[in-house]
Amino acid sequence: MMKTLTHEQMLRYNRHIVLPAIDMEGQERLLNSQVVVIGAGGLGCAVLPYLVSAGVGSVTIIDADTIERSNLQRQPLYREQDVGGSKAETAQQQLQQLNSETQLRAIHGWADADTLASLEQPIDLIIDCCDNLTTRNLVNEFCVKHSIPLVSGSAIRFEGQLAAFSMQPGEPCYQCFSRLFGEQSLSCTESGVASPLVGVVGSMQALEALKILTGAGKPLFGQLLMFDGLNAEWQRFKLSPFPNCPACG
Repeated sequence: MMKTLTHEQMLRYNRHIVLPAIDMEGQERLLNSQVVVIGAGGLGCAVLPYLVSAGVGSVTIIDADTIERSNLQRQPLYREQDVGGSKAETAQQQLQQLNSETQLRAIHGWADADTLASLEQPIDLIIDCCDNLTTRNLVNEFCVKHSIPLVSGSAIRFEGQLAAFSMQPGEPCYQCFSRLFGEQSLSCTESGVASPLVGVVGSMQALEALKILTGAGKPLFGQLLMFDGLNAEWQRFKLSPFPNCPACG
């Protein structure tokens, strides 16, 4: 059964409702949306507060990591006293204070085949905020199988990437793109990452998510945005489907 906005919710989300591209209809779509966020690290800490504060009805957070002191430089959902705790569960607690009406579920575990298979359907969108290619490709295969749109982001050093995939026939999937490169040999631990960069990319992921969920504007489907933080430059590339893609070909 579709939920409708209460008077209190109309007041809370007024700044969205007055946007012609969102309006009441778009805000009610958010209210009835179910989103899964893979990873509650740097990108996830930027994506999640915007989803929850925007009024997304249900958000599932999947992350197997615990909070380390070195995370605090770029993961502002966590506090010094949270070190050692579960990222997914701590994020859930923090976000519930931001919006008590959003249904939040924390899964402290890897986004493996069993975890993904256990997710309640229907899922309206998956947002990839993880940091390894194996998980990204596995999540992509799940999205292809269930025709779930995917928004993917990455950030390292001063460089960020953002792409979205509709998972519709004839359109590229993430693996059509990831086949062009191997697993990144350097991690943030080894090569570093500028803390605001994950905020820039994560905020863009959240914006794409809201566009997809509400029907506002033109989503980034089948395109890649690359951001050079040192020179404040964006580049856009069109992605093409790969005929022999193991996921969607």
